[in-house]
Amino acid sequence: MFNFWRTRIKPLYSMGILGMNRRNISYISAYNPRYLMPLVDDKLKTKQLALEHDVPVPEMIGVVDSQPAIKNVELLLRGQKSFCIKPAKGSGGKGILVIIRVEEGRYYRSNGQPIELPDIQRHLSNILAGLFSLGGAMDVAIVEGLIVVDPFLAEYSYEGVPDIRLIVFRGVPVMSMMRLSCAVSQGKANLHQGAVGVGIDVGSGRAVNAVQRDHRVSHHPDTGCDLMRLAVPRWQELLELGCACSDMTGLGYLGVDLVLDANQGPVLLELNARPGLSIQIANHAGLLPRLREIEKLKNPARMSVRQRIDFARRHFSAEPLAPVAPSEIIPVST
Repeated sequence: MFNFWRTRIKPLYSMGILGMNRRNISYISAYNPRYLMPLVDDKLKTKQLALEHDVPVPEMIGVVDSQPAIKNVELLLRGQKSFCIKPAKGSGGKGILVIIRVEEGRYYRSNGQPIELPDIQRHLSNILAGLFSLGGAMDVAIVEGLIVVDPFLAEYSYEGVPDIRLIVFRGVPVMSMMRLSCAVSQGKANLHQGAVGVGIDVGSGRAVNAVQRDHRVSHHPDTGCDLMRLAVPRWQELLELGCACSDMTGLGYLGVDLVLDANQGPVLLELNARPGLSIQIANHAGLLPRLREIEKLKNPARMSVRQRIDFARRHFSAEPLAPVAPSEIIPVST
């Protein structure tokens, strides 16, 4: 038992790894009021909230919320060259159907597999029945425009859209990673399904580490791209968008999933009030020291978005920063 503690548990403590129980009790329960949870647990409510706050989101094509609507879905999809269907209350990427092109009445998935309208209607019926929703509750399906991958990031992913997971605590960006789909994950950017997670330095937007199934990797398994050369474009804008998402929900501990669209730029994909902990593995760093650093702030809500981002860069960046001028010092004691 002592040897197990010394070789397995103690190193995790020394890295400041945040465990599930502490996350649930000290951060999710303490900083996320239950009455605000539906704003992020329901993707439709999230999208409506984002539109009210001018936060960019994928184009809304429509909502399918009844069996009659399923029968008439062909009318909704008419003229669409590509689209995405997702359950409003889904989790872990379950139930998401991505159609990259439509030709002669046939719909093609990201892996090139063709499906027909009855297949889509069956999938919609499963969504409404709650097959993919949290707790199996009755659900609705959201149909939205497909994200066009930024050309700079296209080579880093395989048959899917790379997304950025950002942990925001009390309005301050804490840790980030990019999730890259691959053949094993069937085009989905979900680490539990085998996608690659690349730890991204909060200060610079550059890669610091990469893992697949909890093992370190240096290159993408399908594209062969050198992951350590990854530098996310428009990083400042992405951080600002993450802060804006935190502000609009009122939640203190939040996972923000963003994408970089070739046409729209930074876009909100979805929010998570119970973000997973694998981001620590991707970064080879613990969340706990960073969260405690932010807990020292008396009132970060009074800090501007720029001040919060500057605070994150000065405290959590792996790269050296330029000296801070006295006029730029953040009034953290206010």
